[in-house]
Amino acid sequence: MPATEPPPPLHKRVPPGVWVALAWCAGELFTRLARVRLPGEIEPEEWPAAQLYRWEGLVTLVLATALALNGGRLLSRKPLAALACLLTAAGLATTALGGGEIPMAQFLAPTVALYFIAASQARRTAVIALAMALGTLAGWLAVRLLSGWNVGTSAELTVAMVAIIAWLLGNSSHQARVHAERLVAEHAAQVVTAERLRIAREMHDTVAHSIGIIALQAGAASRVATARPEAALEAMRAVENEGRETLAGLRRMLVALRAADEGESVTPAGLADVDRLAATTTAAGVQVEVRRVGDPRALPPDIDLSAFRIVQESVTNVVRHAGTRACRVTLDYRADDELALEITDEGRGSGSSTDTGFGLAGMRERVALLHGEFTAAPRPEGGFRVAARLPVPVAVR
Repeated sequence: MPATEPPPPLHKRVPPGVWVALAWCAGELFTRLARVRLPGEIEPEEWPAAQLYRWEGLVTLVLATALALNGGRLLSRKPLAALACLLTAAGLATTALGGGEIPMAQFLAPTVALYFIAASQARRTAVIALAMALGTLAGWLAVRLLSGWNVGTSAELTVAMVAIIAWLLGNSSHQARVHAERLVAEHAAQVVTAERLRIAREMHDTVAHSIGIIALQAGAASRVATARPEAALEAMRAVENEGRETLAGLRRMLVALRAADEGESVTPAGLADVDRLAATTTAAGVQVEVRRVGDPRALPPDIDLSAFRIVQESVTNVVRHAGTRACRVTLDYRADDELALEITDEGRGSGSSTDTGFGLAGMRERVALLHGEFTAAPRPEGGFRVAARLPVPVAVR
């Protein structure tokens, strides 16, 4: 079993809205500290406005903080509405400072929000967000100029430049992620295509040899059908045997190709090894409950191996991605001669649809080769579910 992946870094585990809220709190704390005389200073860096510590200043701070926290809460679901709340909070908090521009400390939270919007949202949404931020800064200066008040144009240009840099960094992150996802998708398609071509080449060699023998036997039977019916019957029996052996050989070839491609022994595994897999995984820290429904019976090697691989890959995904300590494996031997598999967990609901192991793509390909049905999706009640239905061929029944 592969080792459990380490947890993602802190900045990936903390939601964007929390970072925005922390940025707002840090900006307001810096604003207050800059307006008191700290140890070693002769006077404060900035002198506080008269209204800063009066009741109207405190009410303004409370209202601005409420707007900023609401913006952080809405950031993931309604990014533009969240940014509007943050920009309003920045302007409202600035009114109590008596300055000629929106300071960097008050614009820190909107700047952080700009980064996350550019990194996670569509290009159109990201551009609108940048226009909203720069429009707010320009509008603040325009109102003060038209009112004949002093303005801090240079400081405001610095704030605008930092906001643009944050947006560009977020946009670069978005483009890098899109490019990586495209490469992963192309690689997965190439892997599937290469595997199909390899199987096709091996099948061509096997089938060509067998069809040649069948053609010779059928020709011999046609030549002696009238004069020597016993010999013709014997030749047709040879044709039948060769056809059966060809089908069995093709099935063995699929099994061997799968095992060789995965760097394993040619001796295939099967559902008999599920209990061993469960014990190994449980010893590694994730309890696997195996439940069997119906009467267990022998299955063709290709179906037996594919079913085991689906269970193995699903359990591996639970260990690596689900963040849970338990999962359930159900093997349903149905009366209508088909095998149904179900692997469920109650973790974070993260399948490997976004990872680079091609786990779901490989399972879907296995099931498609056997003319079965495959689904993998988060469960409404939480966690993830992988389900497969594998029909048993009529000849095996």
